[in-house]
Amino acid sequence: MKITQVQLVKTCPLKHKGNQKWQPIFVLVHTDEGITGHGEIGLAYGASQEAALGQGVDYARKILGMDPLNNEAVWQKLQRTTFWGMSGGAVNFAGISGIDIALWDIKGKAYNTPVYKLLGGKTRDRIRCYASQIQLGWGTESRRHVQPEEYGEAARKAMKAGFSAVKVDPIGISDRGEWMGWNTTGILSYGQLKLIENRVAAIREAGGRELDIILEAHALTDAGTAIQVGKALEPYGIYYFEEPTQPLNPHLFHMIRQQISIPLAGGERIHSRWGFRPFLEEGGLQVIQPDVCNTGGLTEGKKICDMAQVYDVGVQLHVCGGPISNAAALQLEAVIPNFIIHETHEYSLVPENIQLCKYDYQPRDGFLQVPERPGIGQELNEEVLEEYDIITVR
Repeated sequence: MKITQVQLVKTCPLKHKGNQKWQPIFVLVHTDEGITGHGEIGLAYGASQEAALGQGVDYARKILGMDPLNNEAVWQKLQRTTFWGMSGGAVNFAGISGIDIALWDIKGKAYNTPVYKLLGGKTRDRIRCYASQIQLGWGTESRRHVQPEEYGEAARKAMKAGFSAVKVDPIGISDRGEWMGWNTTGILSYGQLKLIENRVAAIREAGGRELDIILEAHALTDAGTAIQVGKALEPYGIYYFEEPTQPLNPHLFHMIRQQISIPLAGGERIHSRWGFRPFLEEGGLQVIQPDVCNTGGLTEGKKICDMAQVYDVGVQLHVCGGPISNAAALQLEAVIPNFIIHETHEYSLVPENIQLCKYDYQPRDGFLQVPERPGIGQELNEEVLEEYDIITVR
């Protein structure tokens, strides 16, 4: 089997009630045996869509004529022979990821089996999920929440939908409802810290002991303010604390962990096993959150999760993209023994996002079933694709 062409699909920006731009980029890898693999480049948000698209085009040219079943050979070529690939970074590894996921999809279809069976087989039949980003509410309506009672109501909505765990960023939205509208580094004022605490307290009151609360900081805090927040929220039984600071200095995570009792998590901005190594060796993270669409794909994601198990570190894959991202994550989460919980992002409820693909995998009673379709179990909706620009590399 040979790769005959690769297509990059650039979707139009989707807007969810005035929140940030959402623009998934998909990869289609075609073969001479008529099998097409579907992948996703995991930079749907932020400010790297054009770079991600360009990286996908550049890497597509490198794999034409190769055997798509030789995942390792393709991965090594893209990482080691492209010069900048060996320096890592989000754009490089996101480009590799989109292609790698598509190759696993081809392999599953070629052998008429779900990818999880090729990765080692299931260690669980159901995947526990949490409702992610409830500071924007929960449901198809989305807006920035300011008052503590709004946070409590969002938690109640998520629990009514069947979730027993939620993730919230009580830090990023200011007292005026502005995203990053106040200072979150250096030292937090008493009033600011109290509002953050009251938001989380309202969630705990609404959810009681039955609800697990994941604290999200989006790396808006630095080491000092993360410790302030962590100490203030210790009494509320936080499940874990995600991205307490930016991941460029792994030693800071170890330092924060020494000051607070809440487990620390991170990984959506850490790429490849080389990126995760110092966090595991120093004990800075108790939960890793690699995104298979930007850390190197399923090939690299499996290696990272296995490496984490050596250090008794749990895994919650970061899932913040289109439906391909969600499906690929489920394949890996079904396999790894150190899985903790699956991220069901608020954007996964948006109809425009759902309609990008053929199948809609949504939790029931807070759990997802592992897709049993061949490959990753997800494909792009061809009718919707007609609306978007497609770059073809032959």
